[in-house]
Amino acid sequence: MKSDMATAEVAQPYAQALMSIAQSHNLTEEFGEDARSLLSLLSENSQFQNFISNPFIQADNKKAVIRQILGESSNPYLRNFLLLLVDRRRIVFLESILQQYLALLRQLNQTVLAEVISAVPLTQEQQQSVIQKVIALTKARQVELDTKIDRELIGGVIIKVGSQVIDASLRGQLRRLSLRLTSG
Repeated sequence: MKSDMATAEVAQPYAQALMSIAQSHNLTEEFGEDARSLLSLLSENSQFQNFISNPFIQADNKKAVIRQILGESSNPYLRNFLLLLVDRRRIVFLESILQQYLALLRQLNQTVLAEVISAVPLTQEQQQSVIQKVIALTKARQVELDTKIDRELIGGVIIKVGSQVIDASLRGQLRRLSLRLTSG
């Protein structure tokens, strides 16, 4: 757990710096999209994650790969920021920095992040229903959904917003029924 705290402490000032750059150039949403794309790439491609966090790989090689991934059409402010992370040996914290940037962006936009776990993928209508429920609970202006699939839920959903958990899963209902039966 201590390493997570240390990672957060290192990542926070960089995430705030990235937000400052984004705000001063009116690019907060564009950087948000880029951050989501990079986070997706990091989670789906362990080779890329291992490459950028490997201390034995030369900085120039890391920079070349970052330039290649971002492409020529990428935002120069974001590209330079990532190259600076390589120079400062902080690129290993990229995932945490991007996650914290997105948290700052949600704060700025009065958006809450809701983690939704379901047994099967939710339809567009079901997602809208979850968003409306979360808005009613939190009074947030917008809701961003982070959806995950867990086949063991059998049916229904679990919604997590901050420390609040709404367990409307069939597994949760069966567990509560079981507890009532055993305590009665």
